[in-house]
Amino acid sequence: MHEWQLSQQTTLFTVWLLGASLGLTACTATCLPFMGTWILGRGGSQMQALRDTSLFVSGRILAYTMLGALAAAAGSWLSQAMKGGSGNLFIGAASIAAGLWLLRTGKTHAPCGVSKRVGSTPPLLLGFSLSLTPCAPLASLLAVCAAAGSVQLGMANGVMFGLGAALTPLLILLPLISLLGKQLRENRDWLTRWIRWGAAAVLIVLGLRRILLFL
Repeated sequence: MHEWQLSQQTTLFTVWLLGASLGLTACTATCLPFMGTWILGRGGSQMQALRDTSLFVSGRILAYTMLGALAAAAGSWLSQAMKGGSGNLFIGAASIAAGLWLLRTGKTHAPCGVSKRVGSTPPLLLGFSLSLTPCAPLASLLAVCAAAGSVQLGMANGVMFGLGAALTPLLILLPLISLLGKQLRENRDWLTRWIRWGAAAVLIVLGLRRILLFL
């Protein structure tokens, strides 16, 4: 019993290291154009930037947990399906939605409580969808979960992978981008709208490019 538990702990720790290898390397290059643009365009406070970063990370953990469970239930089918680049469709849709949110908030003023709730959705969706990007660590995770033979163990592997991937330089870079945006806007109220619209355009273009990759 004790040897089995040690084996499970070692396996989960290995999966965590696998996630950390993704979070500290490829994750930054893939996710920064999307989340960096969102943070700059939104123009919120440092607290808002930290909140959006937390939502982004939560979306990634949620996605890997769900993928782990699906891989354990569906076997190698999920891994084969994702090799087709279907994740690009979800990434594109989330990016376009974030860009449209920035355009909408630049034109209308929703009640404060509503705006905060709706504004929490884009970073969560970006985190979730960007986790579907095909890569070697994700393929390894799906293979491990497919061989687990248990949905619960697949979910556990997904959670550990997500917690490892949460260790990313974005935790530092995104608040710094928010600070840069604040300094750019200081005493330049006219610049706020242009930055917001420019960021919205970039997110929409990035989203369309991802969708074209899928097609």
